[in-house]
Amino acid sequence: MDDRARPGLTVEPRASLSLADYRRRVADLYEEVRASDPQNGWLLWRAGRDELFHTHPQSPIPQDSRAAFGGLAYYDYDPALRFVVEVQPATGGRVALPHSGDGTTPGRAIGTATVTIEGRRITVTLFRLEQYGDALFLPFRDATAGTETYGGGRYLLDSAKGADLGGSEAEIVLDFNFAYHPSCVHDPRWSCPLAPPESRLSVAIRAGERLEAS
Repeated sequence: MDDRARPGLTVEPRASLSLADYRRRVADLYEEVRASDPQNGWLLWRAGRDELFHTHPQSPIPQDSRAAFGGLAYYDYDPALRFVVEVQPATGGRVALPHSGDGTTPGRAIGTATVTIEGRRITVTLFRLEQYGDALFLPFRDATAGTETYGGGRYLLDSAKGADLGGSEAEIVLDFNFAYHPSCVHDPRWSCPLAPPESRLSVAIRAGERLEAS
């Protein structure tokens, strides 16, 4: 989520134009997802991400590893993990989201949404990222973190990068089948914001992107 040019893309204007193109393609992909039924949209999303990761200059996969890239690993699609829920006001206020490397990302907790997973009610927090044009951001860390998924957690929404599953003025679509890893999972040279304490969940959410099975 760092806006610096990827290694090898340091010359302007190519670096910025390439990054803009990547974000545009991600936004177009999510537009296709919102126009599709959930499971077909998920298949489109998987294929689109694999294509971007394999071929685009701004891929999170290091350039010397792209030829061997065979696609991202995912859990099977689970329709029970898609929700359309009301967002309630949050009381947490300003936060400094921790990073996988140096630095923090300033934001504000603006709302919470409660869903039921495996019979347990869990609440996730939505943040507004002040340095990214007040983008909506939803990171989370669940009980699979550190074994089946990245220890720092995953992202579900990031409107600054076009990752938006839809909703309305009062509701939001939370489909955990679209959870994905931050870029630092694929290249540790990146410093990515991680889930803060209020976004760490005790339930295991086996949906979305996962680590390769060992």
